Amino acid sequence: MNAIRTTTRRSLPGLLAAALALAALFSAAPQAQAAPARYQLDPDHISMGFLVEHLGYAKVLGMFRAVRGSYSFDEETGALSDVRIEVDTRSVFTSHAKRDQHLMSADFLNASEFPRMVFTAATARKTGERSFEIPGQLELLGRSQPLTLTATWNKSGISPLDKTYVMGVSARGSFKRSSYGMKYGVDNGWVGDEVPLIIEFEAKRQ
Repeated sequence: MNAIRTTTRRSLPGLLAAALALAALFSAAPQAQAAPARYQLDPDHISMGFLVEHLGYAKVLGMFRAVRGSYSFDEETGALSDVRIEVDTRSVFTSHAKRDQHLMSADFLNASEFPRMVFTAATARKTGERSFEIPGQLELLGRSQPLTLTATWNKSGISPLDKTYVMGVSARGSFKRSSYGMKYGVDNGWVGDEVPLIIEFEAKRQ
């Protein structure tokens, strides 16, 4: 009986050392982490609108009907990165054909020479459980200026329509036309300089 107790006491240090070594091995092993998923904006479920003041009487509501883009997002951490939204400036629409042609002219978007308006952002800052601040750059008329979007993550889940995994987002921002050299109607107050942006979209996880 004494021999058994002695053997047990002598084996405890060895067992403890083995347990510590095993714990150290597991703690040193790299932990598996889910990689951020890539999302593509669904062209059938995106609305990009803008508001521009007209003669001080009211604001004209317009939109761009051709928008595409992508970004990376990690649902676990809320990390948002590699954002790109590309707009076809030739797709501008305000329910008034003559005005749309003017907006595509050199007075405004100069769409024939600059057919793309592009927003890019390398990363974003989480400001709430489902809210984000996205500092980036807006390229328009050959110039690039800082633009910050505020965004709300509305919902994610399997779409009942096509069974794809979908993320819904609402985003807002604004910029001054004059900072891109688009000065038509600014000095005389005919057309507002500040352009609020309204972006609503669904994006599919790739």
